[in-house]
Amino acid sequence: MKNNAGSGAIYGLGMLGALVYFIQHAATVPEGIIGFFKAVFWPGVILYKVLEVLNM
Repeated sequence: MKNNAGSGAIYGLGMLGALVYFIQHAATVPEGIIGFFKAVFWPGVILYKVLEVLNM
């Protein structure tokens, strides 16, 4: 059986990088919480936009 775990690692690295970025730029605790949720969904939004541009 073939194991395709590479995409999960890429998503995780993207999420971790976005989390660090959004938390560093948060001035208050609510902004930090919003930044956490942005970091979770950010890689998915980027993938959606890329596929939209490619018309897939």
